[in-house]
Amino acid sequence: MTSKNKGILFILMAGVGFASMTIFSRLSGDLPTMQKALFRNLFAALIALFMLLKNKKDFHYEKKHIPTLFIRSLCGTCGIICNFYAVDHMIVSDANILNKVSPFAAVLFSLLFLSEKISFRQICTLIGAFLGALLVIRPSFQFEDFAPGCIGLLGGIMAGAAYTAVRYLGKQKCDSMKIVFFFSVFSCVVILPGALYQFKPMSYIQVVFLILCGTSAALGQICITTAYKYAPASEISIYDYFQILVAAILGFFIFGQTPDKLSFVGYFIIFCMSFLNWIHGKKSLQESEIARKS
Repeated sequence: MTSKNKGILFILMAGVGFASMTIFSRLSGDLPTMQKALFRNLFAALIALFMLLKNKKDFHYEKKHIPTLFIRSLCGTCGIICNFYAVDHMIVSDANILNKVSPFAAVLFSLLFLSEKISFRQICTLIGAFLGALLVIRPSFQFEDFAPGCIGLLGGIMAGAAYTAVRYLGKQKCDSMKIVFFFSVFSCVVILPGALYQFKPMSYIQVVFLILCGTSAALGQICITTAYKYAPASEISIYDYFQILVAAILGFFIFGQTPDKLSFVGYFIIFCMSFLNWIHGKKSLQESEIARKS
């Protein structure tokens, strides 16, 4: 199996993991969002701790990285809370697709905070993705009707801001697993007071579902990290949308959820915008390879 095929396999497995996370979160029932998010982040913190100890890494952070680590952690925590809220109040495939606007938000944040150039094509795909998200949200004058969609979209935007911070930290040679550990511990500390304040007693089956939710999230995180070690994002990122298909199938068979026509149109637009970015990314990579060899 080639490295690219391994990357595709792992990113498909990540899609199953993240989609399963949303399903298990929904199955855990009427529990506070903070309580669910705490379980999800606690597992990530434990796995990151295990990996750091296994690889004999220290827990020292350079002072210059601390402000950006806090920004990454704060935005990432907001993104997770918003995503869990959306999953509990929307069709799971709708919540998942809104979370996938994060790459487009990352482009905008990279322009604003990293002074990276943004092309006319990127502007068009950014606008297209936002219009697609509006079709999923379907704004109305009844706040309770579209509030979950707006919160889900905010979660995707916050995730994009977090990815921008990660990109900056990567350029500063900050270890990726240390970034994950800092974020996971930070989010647990921030979420814990709210989770304790709103805590609801859980049945045995709810605990099982939350454990499965955290395990699935950890599986998704490990798989997607592994995927990008085998192949660059420009070659395999499009397969990340497999998560939406898995979420839609599971949502249909488990909850009887069927997205309406406008949602499908929104899915299609967001996917097309991502496809255009993927094609451009492959082309840019090929041109870079040709220039490097010449």
